[in-house]
Amino acid sequence: MYNANKIIRISKKILLPLIFLFVLKSKAQQEKDTTKLLNFKYGDKGIELRTNDNKFLFQLQSRLQFRFSTPNDTDPLTYDDYSQDKKTTFKINRARLKVGGHAFEPWLNYYWEYELSQSNLLDFRIMIEKWEWLSLKVGQWKVEFTRERFISSGEQQTVDRSLINRPFTADRQMGVEVYGHLKGKGIADFNYWAAALTGTGRGNTSNDDNNLMYFGRAQWNFLGRFLDFEGSDLEFHEKLTPIIAFSALTNRSPYTRFSQSGGGYLEGYEDGAPGQYRVNQWNLETAFMYQGFSWQSEMHTKKIIDKLNNDDETTLKGYYVQAGYFFHNAFNW
Repeated sequence: MYNANKIIRISKKILLPLIFLFVLKSKAQQEKDTTKLLNFKYGDKGIELRTNDNKFLFQLQSRLQFRFSTPNDTDPLTYDDYSQDKKTTFKINRARLKVGGHAFEPWLNYYWEYELSQSNLLDFRIMIEKWEWLSLKVGQWKVEFTRERFISSGEQQTVDRSLINRPFTADRQMGVEVYGHLKGKGIADFNYWAAALTGTGRGNTSNDDNNLMYFGRAQWNFLGRFLDFEGSDLEFHEKLTPIIAFSALTNRSPYTRFSQSGGGYLEGYEDGAPGQYRVNQWNLETAFMYQGFSWQSEMHTKKIIDKLNNDDETTLKGYYVQAGYFFHNAFNW
């Protein structure tokens, strides 16, 4: 006659190790499967974590920029600025944290950028880019009104942007935009951008009135090659790659200028009331790159209409030209 209690104890001694081994094996298999599902590497945009089916991509990148300046740190804006007290400065000019990638589908992209030194959220946007000819962007970003301002500070050719950047840039705004690349045959190659924005600058969570900023840009790639927003020919374009672009915007707000800090004022327009200034702007750009040589130029016109003071109108004009060449391309080192 069998002893039931003894059989149960023996079964427990056998089953418990088997269960433990099964759990360990399952856990190891799960970790192995997880490793197969994800790819980890360091790429052009920092640390990348990507699923094998390419439905999810996470990119993490950071950038630091230190600045030493003497005898002054800021550009002179008025004649009095040339006689300002001399001051030697060393500071962290930029400390950026960038996160981007796509989720669920390769054409559903996201991106945000944070300035750590000033605690500013610079960019946050979602892009639907399923078709090259038609894409949609929602969020906050740097408006493509001027090539010089849209080029990242990490892609600039010179240390600082030109003096005309301050009065003419639209900088960062919140809103929605449609854009695309129309690839026709021969010279029929265009890019376009069209946006409706709050027109009150970075970080402003509300509009001052019912008026919006409307922006449009048309870019003609007349040799059929798109030129990216970069200051120098680091990529060394083997073929001549030129563009001509025209941008325009209209806005009504308390502000007459914009910067990374948000809405601001040009000299003589301080403390604007809601909807006080109607601003209409135009910009004509040229740019090309070829075998280490780079060129870009902008011509701006900006009209400021004071709607609260008899439609008093002021017109600003400005232009700049920039060119550069990597001389190492001419020598075989």
